Amino acid sequence: MEGVNSSSSISDLDELARLLDRPRVNIERKRSFDERSFSEMGIFDNVNSPGGWETPVSSARNSFEPHPMVAEAWDALRRSLVYFRGQPVGTIAAYDHASEEVLNYDQVFVRDFVPSALAFLMNGEPDIVKNFLLKTIQIQGREKRIDRFKLGEGAMPASFKVIHDPIKETDSINADFGESAIGRVAPVDSGFWWIILLRAYTKSTGDTSLAETSECQKGMRLILSLCLSEGFDTFPTLLCADGCSMVDRRMGVYGYPIEIQALFFMALRSAMSMLKHDAEGKEFMERIVKRLHALSFHMRSYFWLDFQQLNDIYRYKTEEYSHTAVNKFNVIPDSIPEWVFDFMPLRGGYFIGNVSPARMDFRWFALGNCVAILASLATPEQSASIMDLIEERWEELVGEMPVKICHPAIESHEWRIVTGCDPKNTRWSYHNGGSWPGEFLFYTFLKLYFEQNQFFNSDKISILYLFK
Repeated sequence: MEGVNSSSSISDLDELARLLDRPRVNIERKRSFDERSFSEMGIFDNVNSPGGWETPVSSARNSFEPHPMVAEAWDALRRSLVYFRGQPVGTIAAYDHASEEVLNYDQVFVRDFVPSALAFLMNGEPDIVKNFLLKTIQIQGREKRIDRFKLGEGAMPASFKVIHDPIKETDSINADFGESAIGRVAPVDSGFWWIILLRAYTKSTGDTSLAETSECQKGMRLILSLCLSEGFDTFPTLLCADGCSMVDRRMGVYGYPIEIQALFFMALRSAMSMLKHDAEGKEFMERIVKRLHALSFHMRSYFWLDFQQLNDIYRYKTEEYSHTAVNKFNVIPDSIPEWVFDFMPLRGGYFIGNVSPARMDFRWFALGNCVAILASLATPEQSASIMDLIEERWEELVGEMPVKICHPAIESHEWRIVTGCDPKNTRWSYHNGGSWPGEFLFYTFLKLYFEQNQFFNSDKISILYLFK
């Protein structure tokens, strides 16, 4: 495949550290995202006080009344709060007393709490987010075993449940690191979401003391140690099992799923700004810089698909044995599914679901692509192309319900092979092309950002402040 020019990427620690402290500047669209830092984006300078956003719920400064639906949403969110020894530490995954099958939906999931946490931060209620961050990092320190196998020290839980003992009047926490999950798969994304949320809390409140605590510093280093460790990989992307992320059931996303790679990139950038500049911190910073450089090049070169790239892949030669090979993964053109040719518009593009030896998963995954934009993994041109694709293929990717988690749905014989005949993941259901309101949250951020900011040149959209 054709590579992209990586000469403008960050190549050393000093340069990235300098960029992270740079004041606001005007951004030219042609510049690559990884040339710019969180602070350099300069679109959130209007946020000056801790938790200081003018949200419809919390701010008396607004000149408009919130929609009744907003009040209902906040009421539902507050009913879902989970308390540990009198302090709120998260929200349960689902609040539905009518359901007979509770399973683990009454637990606090790390990934599921993030949208709730952002709402609380924007509403000037950071304490619950702080409690959550501290409690989950304490849980990380527990010994984690599945049968006779011990998990890595840095693994974060997928979820935890607060157990109230009314007789002893005590609270305890049971955490699930994958040993109780339906697929028995450890959540790779939990650690990344934790780092990202810690960054959001720090930016939102201006309180750097939490990130600077020894517990949080150690927690970040342990997470980074897991994902930056050297092994047999020839790619900078993370090799993952099926069901290790939001798509937590068998859906053929094993390998190098886009969602994990985008979250990985975002977590690395977030950690870079919070690690202390001591001996241990600097060592990790050096490793992060090298990985960011390699990861951005790899993703932008080999995961990106637009009309031109699709035509190039269709004409690939195979069995190329050389370091100058164009078809680096030996992808057989006949393996390209027919639906891709109808789906791909002349204007638009996206990061495909997976790339590994002789395999390209051409499915569209909404969260991975949205996070790629938020994390600056996508170049400005690629970001605009992703938004163009959503507009061009609105009926397929959104329709009348908020954002489909992936497209297209797999069915018939393919569904039986890929999902193992999973009755929950029948076509257009759950992870198999189902509609997820939470995904629409990220698209809304991006849509407002693009339409009201003329592509990164304004300070109107405070929500994205949390991600940068």
